[in-house]
Amino acid sequence: MLARRFTIVCLLMMLFGMTFAILVAETSHASHRWDDGRGCGVFCSALGRN
Repeated sequence: MLARRFTIVCLLMMLFGMTFAILVAETSHASHRWDDGRGCGVFCSALGRN
């Protein structure tokens, strides 16, 4: 009985962990693309001076 509960808890935690990992991976993507010319910022402007 204890092993069955432990297994169920582990499976639920794994499901929660995978869902949370997918959520974090989806929200951590950059909202802009590097090739659109406006997302480069300070680093690219410093490259032109060197």
